[in-house]
Amino acid sequence: MSKLTRPRIGFHAPIKDGLHESLLIAKETGCDAVQIFSRNPRGWMAKPLTSEAVDRFRKTRKQTKLSPVLIHTNYLINLAAADESLLLKSIASFREEVERAILLGVDYLVVHPGSARGSNESDAIEICALSLNLSCRGLKLGKLRILLENTAGQGQCIGHRFEHLRAIMDACPKFPLGVCVDTAHSFTAGYDIREVDGLEATLEIIRCTVGLKNAPCISTIRARLTTRASIGTGTLAKATSAAKLCGAWRGIRNSRTPRSSSKLRTTIRARI
Repeated sequence: MSKLTRPRIGFHAPIKDGLHESLLIAKETGCDAVQIFSRNPRGWMAKPLTSEAVDRFRKTRKQTKLSPVLIHTNYLINLAAADESLLLKSIASFREEVERAILLGVDYLVVHPGSARGSNESDAIEICALSLNLSCRGLKLGKLRILLENTAGQGQCIGHRFEHLRAIMDACPKFPLGVCVDTAHSFTAGYDIREVDGLEATLEIIRCTVGLKNAPCISTIRARLTTRASIGTGTLAKATSAAKLCGAWRGIRNSRTPRSSSKLRTTIRARI
């Protein structure tokens, strides 16, 4: 049996003083890794990255030796949207996020799969995969890996079952997709990971769907949907200890289809 390595722990650092400053804050806090936004997460418009900002970020990354470094996409993106206008805007915004992540040289880009509102689950999964393919068309990702974050399932969001994420991954064979496992989202979606037995059962589901090797990052800081708790406290406090015991990660409603769904898929395919 191979020796387990200590997990690299980080947090989501603020960027108000500059992207490179977020790395310094993480390092000074004692982090090994860090997640950031590369722009305002609640607006469509993003301030372009200057060559000076990119160079400063890359130099600070080398100086701090933080690894991995993740970027979380903005919250407005819905790659599974049934509304064509919103979908095309989301595709353009996600492509911009990918381009920024490539420029900054980060390891992972985390994105939510999206919402099936106005469509149904299976169509939304297909549209999400098509959107990912279109967004990344012609881009050289290099070492960048896109991670799908599992969701809590609220608002008809897809991705609350790991089978959804596997289906999206299978539909995007041209680039390596992975998964960021959010424990609070998992718990809210029905995976009871508060005790060892429940966690082991969930890990087995992940093994059989997306695969543990494709889940390099775990988000554990949130308890429930909107309340935050420190690691080891809150609703999922026991899951932290259970995760240590398992040692598994070495690094983890359908509605009626509108008439426009078929047309929407055709529109996206025509652009790929």
